[in-house]
Amino acid sequence: MTAAPGTMRGALRHSGFRRLLAGLAVSQAGDWLYNVALLAFVYERTHSAGWLAATTAARVVPLVVLGPLGGVIADRFDRQYVMVVSDLARAVLMLGLGVVALAGLPVVLAPVLAGLATAAAAPYPPSAAASTPRLVPGADLAGANAARAVVGMGAVAAGPGVGAVLLLVGPPSTAFLVNAVTFALSGLAVLSVPGGAVFQPAGAARERRGIVADVVTGARALRSHPVAVRLVGADVVCSVVYGMQTVLLMLLTRELGYGDAGYGYVLAGLGAGGILGTTVAGRADRSPRPRAVLVGALLVLAVPSALMAVTPSLAGLLVWAVVGGAGAVLVEVLCETALQRELDEEVFTRAYGIALPVSIAGIVVGSLVAAPLVALVGLTGAIIGTGLLAGGYAVVVALPRRAAGRHRAAVALVREPAAA
Repeated sequence: MTAAPGTMRGALRHSGFRRLLAGLAVSQAGDWLYNVALLAFVYERTHSAGWLAATTAARVVPLVVLGPLGGVIADRFDRQYVMVVSDLARAVLMLGLGVVALAGLPVVLAPVLAGLATAAAAPYPPSAAASTPRLVPGADLAGANAARAVVGMGAVAAGPGVGAVLLLVGPPSTAFLVNAVTFALSGLAVLSVPGGAVFQPAGAARERRGIVADVVTGARALRSHPVAVRLVGADVVCSVVYGMQTVLLMLLTRELGYGDAGYGYVLAGLGAGGILGTTVAGRADRSPRPRAVLVGALLVLAVPSALMAVTPSLAGLLVWAVVGGAGAVLVEVLCETALQRELDEEVFTRAYGIALPVSIAGIVVGSLVAAPLVALVGLTGAIIGTGLLAGGYAVVVALPRRAAGRHRAAVALVREPAAA
């Protein structure tokens, strides 16, 4: 049976995209697998929560800081070459981590190498995002982005479990070496995609300016395009909500007597819901009222997030987690798909190199504000606040849009009348 356009099955009909997705799946699973081993190794050597925090920061901060530079790199060089070099650099760094663990070298090298691996990854997401619309036709773009989101959610769910198993059967160095292999396999998968124009930057022949000028151009592309600003805002709001939930749900499950196991179940529910959300992304993308769909997706996140505050049963929390997770990932897929269509191809990677780090920074901000918010309004009030945040932004998205700015006409979220 022929796969319907806009679905993940439809996107997977295209062999080049399948190979790119296979590379993403292998490398992202390895990333989450090695994260467990990295933290276990650092704690085993230091017995310090401070070292754990520093190591976690080393895994996140470089992508936030260097994300704009990654977008510029993806705009200047052959993207297949960029992704393969990124994979190979990370494979070498994982081998270095393995040597640190096996040879008993100073533990400070672990977060340093982990930070360098994250820095090497900075050009990869914008390169993959910019290449996807060239590997699938426009009708299958939402399905392709949904498939990439499923890979990400699956890696988050499965990677730590596999990492834990590896720690049971061997030392942390085993996970580091396995992750090096995943990056090598990912590079081979990307290298197997037929190259050429598919991976060439748009406007490759134009005069190149300085790095700062290119970053500023990406920022202006977002700022001068009201639809793009709202899209990035929606994604950031979802990230902030998730960051808050990583803290608040642990406090809630412990207060209700479900402990750390209950917390793990609820987080798994968010992941399962995310996969569920990707299954309707294609249909949502084809809606004649895309802005209404985006508002609805934000509300699907907002309402369950708030209801968690007044739900005493674990089963109820799991239901709300699944529903809210579906809404959050649907927002992510809709936003990425629309950005790929909205922004001119010549500025997309530079703009994406800013949008992605801002979204990741939202997770960090959400996790940092959660505890002070609990101290201010209590746990129940803080959890309700996550719903109010998403719901409030849904109202912002529903407001009539302004003129679309200097970039090319809107394709996705501007198809309906401005008064919609």
